[in-house]
Amino acid sequence: MASILARSFCLMASAAIRTTVCLPASRLAPVASSFSKTAARSLSISAVRFNEQPRLRLGSPAPNFTAETTHGTIDFHEFIGDSWTILFSHPADFTPVCTTELGAFAQLEDEFTARNCKLIGLSANGLDSHAEWIKDIEEVTANGHSLGFPIIADPERKVAFLYDMVDHQDMTNIDKGGIAFTIRSVFIIDPNKKIRLTMLYPASTGRNSAEVLRVLDSLQTGDKAGVTTPINWTPGEDVIVPPSVSDEAAAAKFGEFNAVKPYLRFTKYPTELLKK
Repeated sequence: MASILARSFCLMASAAIRTTVCLPASRLAPVASSFSKTAARSLSISAVRFNEQPRLRLGSPAPNFTAETTHGTIDFHEFIGDSWTILFSHPADFTPVCTTELGAFAQLEDEFTARNCKLIGLSANGLDSHAEWIKDIEEVTANGHSLGFPIIADPERKVAFLYDMVDHQDMTNIDKGGIAFTIRSVFIIDPNKKIRLTMLYPASTGRNSAEVLRVLDSLQTGDKAGVTTPINWTPGEDVIVPPSVSDEAAAAKFGEFNAVKPYLRFTKYPTELLKK
């Protein structure tokens, strides 16, 4: 019986979430011991398997959802509209690393807005908790800025599981209700509702908000000018002519370029192309 239970033991985030994480026998004991009797009763052996989560790859449509946020109820695709959007998740409110991150994004919100990009956070707590936490963020880490973007309330991890924001290696990291905590994920989503970038950080490591902004610049530059960007690139620096573009086409489009190798050709930052 124990072996059957070990093979079947699953953590179900919610009856409404079509996602479950199944644990091997070696992980069963520590997980089971961490639950209260009430939480243990919430576990479901019949829940859907972990491998049935949506496969979110670059270029995949961003799954839509409806959620409560600090700015009211949203339909995610309607929220995106014709903007770029950055969705980023947090394990919990009133945690030190998350507090510094949200403050940093609040400081850069005007920069994202100037690039037609919306920010939306997610944390695994309710709206009342979010409201109190925002006060701390603005007081301690926002450097005089208000936190102007919404934070999703996701206590049942509906959005977290939909976007696979749960750490497979640390499913014993659970709350008192028996639900796995969210890791630090970043999704850059374009106006066509396509996922263009994902970043996954462990709960112990804070993100680099300037890097998120840099990647957004690279994606938008590439889309508008048909170029790629080299390592550590920042706006204004030389860009790369894609290998699919012939020398003749590159000369016609960009003017001069520097062919370091036949497959590695640099050209000046495409200021004029970006104005169109």
